[in-house]
Amino acid sequence: MTTKATSESKREKKVAAGEVQKLRIRVRAYEHKILDSSVKQIIDTAMRFDAKVVGPIPLPTEIKKYTVNRSSFVYKDAREQFEMRMHKRVIDILNPGTKVIEALTNLSLPSGVSIDVKMI
Repeated sequence: MTTKATSESKREKKVAAGEVQKLRIRVRAYEHKILDSSVKQIIDTAMRFDAKVVGPIPLPTEIKKYTVNRSSFVYKDAREQFEMRMHKRVIDILNPGTKVIEALTNLSLPSGVSIDVKMI
């Protein structure tokens, strides 16, 4: 309980000093269409509460490649390659209010979209 109180007092000191608080949201998905629609939904929610939004900033796509033998015994040269692509975006919300944070936590996004939220 004391750590929460100290972190809140640190935030209040930063705001009083004039520093900008950021809410950094990293969104990841395998399908880019679902990712773009969920990013649009996050931005629309933040704009509804008059928050300043920076982004979405596309990050490099992470590609994992797997090579598998087609047959189990004789044909060593016959192989198949598969890949998984992880698409990523970053959104920064500057000086988020409590209403913005509450609205973002209550947001329902499609399955397959993972979100990391960090206060900077």
